[in-house]
Amino acid sequence: MKILLYTLILLSGLSGFTQRFKTSESYIKFYSDAPMEDIEAINKSATSIVDLTSKAIVIVIPIKSFDFKKELMQEHFNENYLESDKYPNATFKGKITDWDESEGVSKATAKGTLEIHGVTREVTIEGDIEKSKKSLNLSTVFNIRLEDYKVKIPKAVFYKIAEEVEVTANFDYAPYEKD
Repeated sequence: MKILLYTLILLSGLSGFTQRFKTSESYIKFYSDAPMEDIEAINKSATSIVDLTSKAIVIVIPIKSFDFKKELMQEHFNENYLESDKYPNATFKGKITDWDESEGVSKATAKGTLEIHGVTREVTIEGDIEKSKKSLNLSTVFNIRLEDYKVKIPKAVFYKIAEEVEVTANFDYAPYEKD
């Protein structure tokens, strides 16, 4: 949350006309397709802000807000794998590139840093942006290798968790109005 507040302060200090949008609704799903059991979790609590003038984007995802079908999976995810008390958020900070800014849907790329489990890596994520006069929607599907973020899979459950998980994200934005 501190990162989002810092970003809001930074963006509000930019001079001139800017087009800023903040999340009004978010949806993030991760899916692990493993030989023994598929694992899926959904999070609707992420926050984000986009500044179309500078093309800056920040996304903050509270790890404990991922909801699993099985309570035990959720407990293991938070305590053993992502250690969410120690690393409460995943964050993406970057810039939107390769985007046709006209109204409608177009392909886009975001380049920046993704921090998960205390590990920060440079990433490039492709997706779609739908722009209208009063709203913005970002959607993407990409994969994350757990070992890249030092998420260890115990041998006892190795066949239950895939080494790579699919992430689906969708963010609806509304104009950001300075108070």
